[in-house]
Amino acid sequence: MPAVCRSCRSRIAVTASLALLCAVPAAAQPTGLTPSAYLQANWARHDTQALTLGATLPWRDWSSQLWGGELRGYWDMYLSRWSFDGLAGHESTTLLGITPTLRLWTDPGKSPWFWEAGIGATLASERYQTPRREFSTRFNFASHLGLGLQLGAQGQHELQLRLQHVSNAGIKKPNPGENFLQLRYAVRY
Repeated sequence: MPAVCRSCRSRIAVTASLALLCAVPAAAQPTGLTPSAYLQANWARHDTQALTLGATLPWRDWSSQLWGGELRGYWDMYLSRWSFDGLAGHESTTLLGITPTLRLWTDPGKSPWFWEAGIGATLASERYQTPRREFSTRFNFASHLGLGLQLGAQGQHELQLRLQHVSNAGIKKPNPGENFLQLRYAVRY
């Protein structure tokens, strides 16, 4: 995993502290049925890092049984700041994204572990261009797979490890895409 720059570490620490201070204890409701706010750190190859702030809004009236578990969904809305070594030196771009996401609880009510996957859309303020990769569009798709764990007496805290791929799905060439390793902390309110 690439080293995180000093200014990125400072931003992550400040944002994490603010997120923890603003956290409201979760009400006694079924797991996963309340909105959440999150902070996420993202790393890609070749010195690209990102910091993401977001919120989730559960689909309250939808669930399905799958493989002996329970499948639920939510909207994931976020703002992400990518920092990278660009063509003109250190550069950054801001992304706005929305992703419908499916979450599978393999043993609902007994295990704090869950899997999830989603495919959504992003719009960047500038095209992502590095010496090794160049996106041809500001509009891209973002897909992810993740494994998560709920913590706390009422499951109000979550940790997730995710893999995300961002590309334009062949809308325009070049389309090299970028892959991110993501670590997310969320709090339900």
